[in-house]
Amino acid sequence: MSPFRLLVQRDLRLALRQGGDAAMVVGFFVLATILFPFGVGPEPALLQRIAAGILWVTALLAALLSLERLFQADWEDGSLEALALMPLPLEAQVLAKCLAHWLVTGLPLIVAAPLLGLLLNLDAAGYPALLAGLLLGTPTLSLIGAVGAALSLGARRGGVLLSLLVLPLYIPVLIFGVGAIEASIGGFAARPHLLLLGALLAGALPLSPLAAAAALRQALE
Repeated sequence: MSPFRLLVQRDLRLALRQGGDAAMVVGFFVLATILFPFGVGPEPALLQRIAAGILWVTALLAALLSLERLFQADWEDGSLEALALMPLPLEAQVLAKCLAHWLVTGLPLIVAAPLLGLLLNLDAAGYPALLAGLLLGTPTLSLIGAVGAALSLGARRGGVLLSLLVLPLYIPVLIFGVGAIEASIGGFAARPHLLLLGALLAGALPLSPLAAAAALRQALE
């Protein structure tokens, strides 16, 4: 596990040294959420009814912003070819990059979401489901996004292609994440929705690195 840990630390150092991705993701999440009360009106009842959907949609789009750079920088400077020669399998390297991406982008979204929930007058009963759903859903977004980032690597207008590839696959995460919050607010059990989010994560965890690694090998040929 030492090469895996070193690769995670490397990506974290590079991300924190640049600082742009994390700030951009959190900034977009905050600003997009703040704009909704101006667009739909400041009525507390209206905001409370749509708060779950707003938080999940903005979190999903914020996570999408930094995916294009997941492999792009290593591909441009030739580091990706050197990484492919490491004894660590390419699938494990993809998993390490997804973990670093989640720590830099997904974790700040989870921290910021409850504060933005207060702004949107989210019902107090929905906060546990919001946090649990984001804890399960944001890693899935990073894993699925890695496949799209690998497939669009080196493509002209890769950001547009990445969005077209990834957004349809994000829809189940969005549906179950919002459903968990709505169920909690309505007095029902959020557990079925959270279990489905966990199932999506359990499926993406082994499959996404395999698919992304295959796409990276194709890009390196």
